[in-house]
Amino acid sequence: MSRRPLARYALRAASLAAALGLWQLLTGLDIDLWLRFSQFPTVTDVAHAFADRAVGGDYWTDLTDSLTRILLGFALAAVLGVATGVLVARSRLAQDLLGPILEVVRPVPAIALVPVAILLFPSNEQGIVFITCTAAFFPVLVSTRHAVRALTPVWEEAVRTMGGGRWRILGSVVLPGALPGIFGGLSVGIGVSWICVISAEMISGQYGVGYRTWQDYTVVDYPGVFVGMVTIGVLGWVTSTLVELLGRRLTRWLPRPSYVPGVRAPRRVRGATPPAPISPRTEEGVPHDQFV
Repeated sequence: MSRRPLARYALRAASLAAALGLWQLLTGLDIDLWLRFSQFPTVTDVAHAFADRAVGGDYWTDLTDSLTRILLGFALAAVLGVATGVLVARSRLAQDLLGPILEVVRPVPAIALVPVAILLFPSNEQGIVFITCTAAFFPVLVSTRHAVRALTPVWEEAVRTMGGGRWRILGSVVLPGALPGIFGGLSVGIGVSWICVISAEMISGQYGVGYRTWQDYTVVDYPGVFVGMVTIGVLGWVTSTLVELLGRRLTRWLPRPSYVPGVRAPRRVRGATPPAPISPRTEEGVPHDQFV
C-alpha cells in the first residue's frame, strides 16, 4: 500500500479522534455557553453503556431485527422502483396511468404512513417493512426515470438497425446506460430507509434499534440513547458504502473523471507540448459515434 492512502486513512482517524476528544472535553467540563453540554453523557459513559449492551443478547437481537427490516424493505424498493421508473419513462400509457398517482403519493412522508400500515397489515413487522420500502421506493423511481429519459436515442436506434427488439434494447441499452442514475437513487434510498425504519420502530415496533433507543429515552438513560444513535449511524454508513461499492463495480466500464481520490495526476514536464486532441474516426463522412 502506498504512503498516500495510509496518510488519508490516518487523517480520517485523526478527524474522528478529534471529534470524540472535543465531545469528551465539552461534556467532561460541563460547558454551558449557549448549548448545554452538561446535559450530555461523556464519551466514556457511552463507551461503558455500549460495553454493557454488547455483553447482553438484546442488543444483537435489536441489531438483527433492524437489519432484516432494512434489507427486506430496501430490496423490494430497489426492484419495484427500477421497474416502475423504466416503465414510466418508456411508456406513455404507463406515464398517464401511474404518473398522477405517484406524484400525489410521493410528497407524503413515509413515516406519515404508519396509521395506514397499522390498518393494512396484520402485524407490526409487515407494516415496518412496508414503510421502509415506501421510503426508498420514490428516490429509486425518480432517479431511474430521469436516467432512462436522459439516454441518447442514437444507441437505441443502432440496436434497432441491427434487428434488436424491445428486450434487447432494455438489456443492452436502457439498463446499462441508466445504471449510474439508478445507483444514485439507491444511495439516497438506503439513507432514507434508515431514517424511516428507526422512526417506525420508535412508534410501533417491539424490537429493533429504534425501539430500544426510544425506550432508553423514556427511562432517561441518555448513554443508552447515544449507543442507539451511534449504532444507527454506523449501520447507515456501512450499508451506504456497500451500495456505492456495488455501483462502482457494476459501472466499471464507464469513463472515470481525471481526478481519482488517492491517485496523483501525472506531472507535466516543463516545456513539453501537450498532445493534440484526437479527432473522432470517420468512415465515408459519417461520424464514428453513429457506429456500434
